[in-house]
Amino acid sequence: MYEKVLESAEYIKSRISLSPKIAIVLGSGLGDIVDSLTEVETVDYLDIPNFPKSTVEGHAGRIVAGRLKGTEVLIMQGRFHFFEGYPMKEVTYPVFVMKLLGITKLILTNACGGINESFIPGTIMLINDFINLMPSNPLIGINDERFGPRFPDMTEPYNTRLIELAKQVASENSISYGEGVYAGFPGPYYETAAEIRMIRNFGADAVGMSTVPETIAANYMGIQVLGLAVITNMATGIQKVKHSHERVLEIAKKASIDLSCLISGVIEGL
Repeated sequence: MYEKVLESAEYIKSRISLSPKIAIVLGSGLGDIVDSLTEVETVDYLDIPNFPKSTVEGHAGRIVAGRLKGTEVLIMQGRFHFFEGYPMKEVTYPVFVMKLLGITKLILTNACGGINESFIPGTIMLINDFINLMPSNPLIGINDERFGPRFPDMTEPYNTRLIELAKQVASENSISYGEGVYAGFPGPYYETAAEIRMIRNFGADAVGMSTVPETIAANYMGIQVLGLAVITNMATGIQKVKHSHERVLEIAKKASIDLSCLISGVIEGL
């Protein structure tokens, strides 16, 4: 796998002139921050050797490099999910590529369902921990020490200093936010009411179908992670209407303004 990842990283380096240390993964409908970039350079996933292809509506399927508040950043417009049929190594393949590109900090965003009833759709939740309810994880298999250790620590999957910086930025910009535990569910169906009762008893504040695999891979490789979950709907049994992906994208689009402000402030603070 190392040689394939290296080939992908070398191709991206050949297509962009910047050398960012901070990467951002944008979830469904959360692409507005790209409009704030200067010195923009793009690479389509389809053109990158060995790279997976995004199949979900609301995911543009390209890498965008540029400057945000003067800082070089690498943005993934679209991610890969277990429910698309990819094995976990493929789901997290871009994170492995980021490691070889020199990324040291990763901001993960997602659109998800709220379990904590103090949240409302549009709330940004700072993720402070995760529960992995997916049937696998990206570290299963033969370990390559060039990426990370066989048994990585997950004491602090979301970097405490980055969380505190995000809180400070949110307060300074009057951005409403929550904090809590994100449960990663395999999908692609929206969870049942019984499953949500179970997950709530586990201590989850929100549930979604992404982010956890990338968090695991990033921590394994020593990349610091900030997780920002946008509550686009309340979970089944709490919300009184049926779910739809169109509604998720609509709420995500509205919340994207605050999310862009928050991310910009965090990057400026770094």
